[in-house]
Amino acid sequence: MDLFGHTPTAQSELCFPVSLTERYRPHSPAEFVGLSKPKQLCAKLAERPFDSAWLFIGPSGTGKTTMAMALAELIPAELHHVPSQSCDLATLERVSRTCNYVPMLGRKMHLVLVDEADQMSPAAQLFLLSKLDGTAPCPNTIWVFTANDQTRLQDRFLSRVKVVEFSSYGIAQDAATLLERVWKENAPAAAKLPNFARIVKESNNNVRESLQKLELELMLA
Repeated sequence: MDLFGHTPTAQSELCFPVSLTERYRPHSPAEFVGLSKPKQLCAKLAERPFDSAWLFIGPSGTGKTTMAMALAELIPAELHHVPSQSCDLATLERVSRTCNYVPMLGRKMHLVLVDEADQMSPAAQLFLLSKLDGTAPCPNTIWVFTANDQTRLQDRFLSRVKVVEFSSYGIAQDAATLLERVWKENAPAAAKLPNFARIVKESNNNVRESLQKLELELMLA
């Protein structure tokens, strides 16, 4: 019974299913499919975190944002996530002020994750220059920017970040193996196996898209 004397309904107790992309989201660099160099770099950074700025660049669905979130978990760091299309001057000023305070209890650092950084306004990029080159830095803070390409990013911004390339090249077999494991863990025993390699190929080695297509197959199984 709540404060108003109402008894919770069955609707409030329902447990809604979680998508495959969220259920199988990696929580440490080692859990990712492929991405040998990004995994190694993030594992090393988690072992010895330091104030720095990184640009994770590559096609959609290669794990750029998820890798940054896994890094924040592993450090562990207080995560400040700036979604795509939201990185304007006012947002950066607010996040920067927050990062001047001690991280929340149990966290070693701040980690600012900016998605689709190539969509930032020129004013936002200009504001970041002093934050990333040591002129007016946020203490105890790691910046991670993601982008599909760097054509819209200014050279002086790029000179202040460490660029890490994310690629789906060569992950087809590992991705198909992941889909097979997911299928075995979720499909009815008598369900006909889909062609996992074909799903990966049709998704252009995009693991996120592959999982979404497999979820449709599971719904029909």
